[in-house]
Order: sequence, then C-alpha cells, then structure tokens
Amino acid sequence: MIDPASIRQRYLEYMRDRGHVVIGRAPLVLNDDPTTLFTSSGMQPLLPYLLGEEHPEGRRLANSQVCLRTQDIEEVGDNSHTTCFEMLGNWSLGDYFKEDQLAWFFDFLIDVVGLDPDKLYVTCFRGEESRGIAKDEAAALILQDLYRRRGIEAEIVDLKSAEEAARVGMGTGRIFYYDDAENWWSRGGGIEQTPLGDPAGGDCEFFFDFGEERHDEAKWGKPHPASDSGRFLEIGNSVFMEYQHKKEGFVPLSAKNVDFGGGLERLMAAALGEPDVFKTGLLWPLVDKLQTLTDVSYEERPEPFRVIADHMRAAAWLAADGVVPSNKEQGYVMRRLLRRAQLKAIQLGIEAPLSEELLPIVCRIYAADYPEFAQGEELADVIRKEEKAFRQRLRAGLREFGKATEGGVLDGAALFRLYDTCGFPKELSLEEAGRRGLTVEAGALAEFDRLMVEQRKRSQTAGAGEFKGGLADEDPMTVRYHTATHLMYKALKLVLGDDVIQRGSNITSERLRFDFSYGQKVNPEQIARIEAIVNEQIEADLPVSWEVMATAEALAAGVLGAFGDKYGPKVKVYSVGRAGEEPYSKEICGGPHVARTSELGEGGKRFKIIKEEACSAGVRRVKAVLAIPA
Repeated sequence: MIDPASIRQRYLEYMRDRGHVVIGRAPLVLNDDPTTLFTSSGMQPLLPYLLGEEHPEGRRLANSQVCLRTQDIEEVGDNSHTTCFEMLGNWSLGDYFKEDQLAWFFDFLIDVVGLDPDKLYVTCFRGEESRGIAKDEAAALILQDLYRRRGIEAEIVDLKSAEEAARVGMGTGRIFYYDDAENWWSRGGGIEQTPLGDPAGGDCEFFFDFGEERHDEAKWGKPHPASDSGRFLEIGNSVFMEYQHKKEGFVPLSAKNVDFGGGLERLMAAALGEPDVFKTGLLWPLVDKLQTLTDVSYEERPEPFRVIADHMRAAAWLAADGVVPSNKEQGYVMRRLLRRAQLKAIQLGIEAPLSEELLPIVCRIYAADYPEFAQGEELADVIRKEEKAFRQRLRAGLREFGKATEGGVLDGAALFRLYDTCGFPKELSLEEAGRRGLTVEAGALAEFDRLMVEQRKRSQTAGAGEFKGGLADEDPMTVRYHTATHLMYKALKLVLGDDVIQRGSNITSERLRFDFSYGQKVNPEQIARIEAIVNEQIEADLPVSWEVMATAEALAAGVLGAFGDKYGPKVKVYSVGRAGEEPYSKEICGGPHVARTSELGEGGKRFKIIKEEACSAGVRRVKAVLAIPA
C-alpha cells in the first residue's frame, strides 16, 4: 500500500523546489470568516491574498489543507465521496500562470506519482461570451503540447455540457471543453452562484481513467470525463483566477492568480489503480479494524464501513481543532457525523465504542505530519462522551418510537418527529418497524423528505440572516467590527485576566460574536468595564497598522493569536496604538482593518455588549454591536 505521508511530502518538496514556501494548514473552523461553517477548500483561508493583499511569505505558496464539506455527508457510502479530505495545494499570487502550473502538475503526476499519461484526461472552460469571458484555448493548447512531449497526440473536443457529452460521447478526444457547471470555479459553484466580491475563473481538471469496464452506459449515457460513473475520477484542479465578481459583472483582477487543489486520497487511488478511495492508506486501516469487530466483510456490505471510517476520521479532525459536539453550527455537524457512524456500527452488530477502536488508528495515520494528533486520548475523550450520550438517546428514542407507532403504523410525520426531536435516524426507525412487524405507511418516506426540505429551508433562511455579510465581503461595517473584535479581546484580558484565550469568532456587518475561554459568567460590572475600555480606545483615535514578523519573535513578544490557528514562519501582526508608544494591542491577523479606531464611532456610535452566555464547557460567548446609544 502506498504511504500517504510519502505522497504528501513528495508533493510539498516538489513545490518547494519550484520556489514555493510551504505554509501550515488553516484550522477547519476559520476565525473571522462567517460565510461558511468549515474550511472547505485550500483557497478559502487565502482569499484576501487572492484579491491582491500581500502575503507575508511571498507570491508562491503550497500546503496540504484538511477540508470538510458538509454537503457531501449524504453522499458518503460510494467509493469516492468523503466529508473530510486532504487537499494538496499550490498558489501563485500574481506570479506564474497557466504554462508553468499545467506543466508542473502534469509532470508531477507522471514523474513523481508514476501515473500512465495515457490514462490522463483533462477538461477546460469553454467560455461565456455573454459575460465577456473567452474560451480557454491557451490552456488547451498548452496541454496538447504537454501530451505531445510524452508521445501522445491529444485531440481537443468541445463537449459543451455534461448532458450533451452523455449523448454524444467523448470520441477519440483527450482534452475537452465544458461549460461553467463543470469548469468554472468559485466558492459558490458556477458563474451564477459566484459570491459578490469573490475571485473566480475557469479551471482545468485532471481525470484518471480506471478503464471502460467501470462505466455503465445504460445508467450514465456515453462515457466522458465529467460523468458520475466510476470510470473517471477527478484528481486535481488548476483554477486560473482572472476575475472578481462585482455588481457590474466579472472584472479582471489586477494580478492573475493560480489556485490548485489535488485530493490526496484520490491521487493515492489513481496511483494504486484502485477507484475505491477507502482502500488507500488514509482510510483502509479504519475499515480493516472494523472488519475485525463484525462478522460482515467490507466487500459484502461496503456502505456502512465507508460511512463509519469517514465520519470518525472527520470527527477526530474536528476535535483536533477544538470543536465539541453540540446542537449548534460546527458542533451540530460533529454530532451528526458521530451519530451516523454509531447507527452504521449498530447495523453491523458492532457494540464496542468506536472512539476506543478507531481514534488510536486515526492518530497513528496523521501524528507524524500533524502534531495535534499526539494528544490522542484528549481527542478520544471528546468523542467518547458523545458516543455514550447517543447510546442513551437511542434507548430513549426506542421508547418514543413505541408511543409514535401505537396504532401499528409508522407514518412520515412520526418518522420525521423521531428524527427531529429524538435524534432517531430514519434508517433505524425503518429497521425497528420491520423488527416489530409494523406497517410503514405508503408515502411515509416522501413525507419525511418533504418535511426535511422544509426544515432545511428554515435553517438556510436562519443561516443567511446570521451570516449575512461576513469578512469575505467589502462592507465597511464588517471591517469596523473586525477591528472592534481586536479591541474587545484585549479588554477581556485586562478585565478577566490573561488566561482568556480566543476560541472562535463570527463577524458580520451587523454585529460581532466572540468565544473565549473563561470558567464562569461575566458579571455586569465586568461587562461595563470591558465596554468602557473599548470605547476609550475608539475615542482616542488610535492608528491601526501592520507589519510582517517572524512567528517565533511575535509569539515570544506576547502577540495575541487565536486558539488552534497554525502559523507559518512569518505572520502579519496588526497593532493598535501610536508610533513610539506601547501599543494597546498587537494581534496576529490577516486583516482587513480600519485605519484609525475613531472610524468605529462614526455617527456617535458606541461599543455595546448585548449578550453574554455559555457556549460550551469552560467557554463563554459575547455578542456586541456598534450603535448610537438609546
């Protein structure tokens, strides 16, 4: 089996040899980015720099970023989807562009990973004339030349869309044009979904061909790289960020950027010639352990093994980054992952606690390159408590199940209520109904799905309100609240003590939210003192400036940072205070901020804490606004 650490290190060395600085990964929960619950791509933490801000490490960067995508939770169970994955990435911030990027990745796949170039296929963006975005002929011609150097004549074919491709097929092509649904990258998806203010652009996606026998034409139509069949697997994506989405349309960026991401699990699958990513060294040790705990084999029923392995690994990464199970936001996702894993374990007849059996394996897989997994027992403890609580909840759910089906019938409303109020998974309700010989009402599943859609719409509406206008936008109030957060963090330390440590934040154009370690309620007198200190700094009209410092030097000097953040050798440090005087605060941060603190008080606004509450064990949460006093 190919060692995942070897692929990871060889990629980073390959990029380092080409002038890249290898930076640390960002945590799965990004401070100061309320636009998403989790880091879902390698570019997300680098957004300010892709929009033109100077990065302290220069213009060529590379790393391996752990990502988590909640939209894929229900997809886990096939051979390629995972919620948690590792993305090998490199970025050019206004430096090299298509020619170097495509050549480097093409050669890396062949010369370093060892892939057969005859099994590689690539797709490019066919353009959008109505928006003034041209077809990416330059990339297609570069790729054609790269194939030619390897003795392959690569035909370029315009497949237009995935739907069209399924009808006409790929023919003898090797390089293909698709529309924005396939070959346009933004954080939101296609062109229409590109968030305002975000960078975006056409991309080139590399696919590995596992063979014609993997394709079912009756199910998927004619074969082509972007098909969802098992024949082709995307293993890398080079995004050429040439545009920023503004109200007037897609405006060319002042500097063209490259944003590359390649899934480590998928690269390993291609190297093995095995389309099942769960048979790679990042997941197979978990699957193999599960096989020893049950009489069922992986080949016999792969779906529950895949769900358990993926979800337990994802929960371990969340625990490593300070997330604990709860009923809100990131904690709710973690709870959902753990409960789905528990359900699948029960279905396989596994009674042993998954945390005890699987967490040590996750730690062994990652500890060499990610020291946060050295504290394996602490991570297991977080998950163990949730496991125990859910097992008790399952028992309570069974009692509620009896009440909900007293008439001998399980209907859709009861199915949803058991899920929504008792945490009783749909699959378990159906299994229990079969065990008890109950009738499942016709249309019960359709009714359950309808109620779930309604709930998701309510959640999305609530989320849109809560996360409206995060730091990813250009709203001046968001920037003001960001600076206010720095002022408040220092005030918290001055009033409550230096043991206060930031544990998370969420900043919108309407308010700031800040989580911090503190073992008791903050009383009204303390809140009043914190408010007074922040307002004093606003009235003092202090300048806000930044400098690049060596990380070791900054931390030794007492510069504040956020719990769980991973830093490279250099960091950007923002200071609030006048030159020649001791600054009020110094904090590691990527920005942006106001130029002077007085901007926070424009129009007579004052800093006011509007809520203080417990967030989790030992963690408090405050919400604050800048508003004109009543």
